Amino acid sequence: MQSVGVNYSAVLAAAVGGFVFGFVYYMSLAKHWMAATGKSEESLKAGGMARPMIVTAICQLVMAYMLGGVLGHLGAQQMTIKGGLITGAFMWIGFAATSVTVNYAWQRAKPMLSVIDGGHWLGVLLIQGAILGAMGV
Repeated sequence: MQSVGVNYSAVLAAAVGGFVFGFVYYMSLAKHWMAATGKSEESLKAGGMARPMIVTAICQLVMAYMLGGVLGHLGAQQMTIKGGLITGAFMWIGFAATSVTVNYAWQRAKPMLSVIDGGHWLGVLLIQGAILGAMGV
């Protein structure tokens, strides 16, 4: 296992990339997502948007930093766009998809919510992995 430094520019770029992807993704699937959650646009707006946006931005930074750490520990030969995509996909299969599915199963949420949110996290991890792989950690 290698010890690696951190390319904070790459982490920030990956976090921003994931955040922007999420914005576009959920804007395009807003009606389907709201139907799967059972929430209305009015109820979502009533709760305010600042707190979820701040939490999302912080979590995107943490996710990008951790994914960069995993990539770095895999070694310099994996520090490519392809290596980042593969690592992001593995992290999604092993952690994100399974966590989302288990949480929603226990919440008795509609299966479509797992599909929509799982697809979001797949996109985020692939984008972050590609950016981190391209820029290096």
